[in-house]
Amino acid sequence: MVSAALMRIVSPCWKPSVEGENSSERGDVSGRVDGLLWYKDSGRHVNGEFSMAVIQANNLLEDHSQLESGSMGSLESGPLGTFVGIYDGHGGPEAARFIYDRLFDNIKTIRAAEFTSENQGMSADVINKAFLATEEEFLTLVKRQWLSKPQIASVGSCCLVGIICSGLLYIANAGDSRVVLGRQEKALKVIKAVQLSYEHNASVESVREELRSLHPDDPQIVVLRHKVWRVKGLIQVSRSIGDAYLKKAEFNREPLLSKFRLPEPFHKPILKAEPTISVQKLCSEDQFLIFASDGLWEHLSNQEAVDIVQSCPRNGIARKLVKTALCDAAKKREMRYSDLKKIDRGVRRHFHDDITVIVLFLDSHLISRSSWHGPLLSIRGGGDNFANT
Repeated sequence: MVSAALMRIVSPCWKPSVEGENSSERGDVSGRVDGLLWYKDSGRHVNGEFSMAVIQANNLLEDHSQLESGSMGSLESGPLGTFVGIYDGHGGPEAARFIYDRLFDNIKTIRAAEFTSENQGMSADVINKAFLATEEEFLTLVKRQWLSKPQIASVGSCCLVGIICSGLLYIANAGDSRVVLGRQEKALKVIKAVQLSYEHNASVESVREELRSLHPDDPQIVVLRHKVWRVKGLIQVSRSIGDAYLKKAEFNREPLLSKFRLPEPFHKPILKAEPTISVQKLCSEDQFLIFASDGLWEHLSNQEAVDIVQSCPRNGIARKLVKTALCDAAKKREMRYSDLKKIDRGVRRHFHDDITVIVLFLDSHLISRSSWHGPLLSIRGGGDNFANT
């Protein structure tokens, strides 16, 4: 059984869908809305159950025409296995929305072309190719819209993906989202937090060292400004999909806003789209996975998040995690959580970051099966619902 709980910052009017079923067949899938919070505490998918919740805290651009960024997620289950994606956008929602639309399809297409009976077509190479294909497609979109919408060159998204297929767990990450495993330590009778990814963020010394080694002739490749390390003094993440203005010099010029333009030309990409990928076999001690954007980890440690999931009912657990993070954000501002909830979406970003959380509960007896039983399931948030406000 794979159960899932999802919480994310996105438009509260999105609706999940079950492929192959119409709305009358699948019943109430639209969830409930409480202010900026969208949630569906429990439901069924594949061989298990899920609970989901959404909160929106995005800032608005000066013209108030669209969200400044989008933190999105998706969960897909079918013959491929179980797919989880966290897409934490910056500069605008276009990149996160594009990944949400294209990455899973690219994985399916590339997997089908490389299918074998041994690996069911899934591999680290398939995932890497899908990331790069999605990147190239988005850069093509940027080039097509460059003259009419040049600011799309400054839009990007972190991308964290998890795939469970034939008992193997594939984790691919580009950016600063994180996945943490809750693993049972039988001898100690506790659930231990095991971080399965690491952040591509300039605040991490090893990331700064990597950037300096890749750009030895650029003393300004990482710059400390206002106590925050940034790549070229502009952006914290070193890997992403999008951010064309730091990938190709042709997009780092007018009519792009001057604050994004570098004073000196560059001859190779400054940021990378290649994810770091790990593959491991799931075992009976592996209890659950917590996928989340950096907004959650700013307020909760790995072990704190695992302890919450372990000690609380599965029903609504994603909502519980995000509420705990928001309570911490309120406390840091010396205010009550109830007062934080009253702050409008356009101002909330000053109090806490976008937050997307997906929790998967694992049953090793079922996830190791190679056969598939049950309807296809597609649960996605955001998409076209990043509408003008």
